[in-house]
Amino acid sequence: MSELTLTVMRLGFLAVLWLFVIVAVQVIRSDLFGTRVTQRGSRREAARPQQAARQQAAPPQQRAQQGGGGRRGRNAPTKLVVSEGTLTGTTVALQGQTITLGRAHDSTIVLDDDYASSRHARIYPDRDGQWIVEDLGSTNGTYLDRSRLTTPTPIPLGAPIRIGKTVIELRK
Repeated sequence: MSELTLTVMRLGFLAVLWLFVIVAVQVIRSDLFGTRVTQRGSRREAARPQQAARQQAAPPQQRAQQGGGGRRGRNAPTKLVVSEGTLTGTTVALQGQTITLGRAHDSTIVLDDDYASSRHARIYPDRDGQWIVEDLGSTNGTYLDRSRLTTPTPIPLGAPIRIGKTVIELRK
């Protein structure tokens, strides 16, 4: 084997070895410090006033159709509010869509909490307009009014939903 081939092989082996070390350090770093959580609310908040203006301009019959499809009573919740935790004050309008909670970047509410799983829980409306909370197999559990959830459970208005250090409530 020529000296040039041997040198190229040594440099290639050294490059692969360094690549392995860098990847190993990144994996250890992400295990120790968690994933980076980015703020995603700025685009939604900018679009929200335009959406509200469009809904108010629509005739009452069309507004009822846009409302989410389910029967809404007088005491039906209209928003989901984070009352404790790092996202205190965050509000999500309830428009009939499923709300996912967890550390994953594609969750509706991204929780920067060591006790939250990547896909921790979801909140969704049933056919009667009642909102249901479901734990998605999280390690530390989801609590509704101090009791750990084992099955999908209806959420009373104002009842605290606890995920780690974060508390969420349905409000009018």
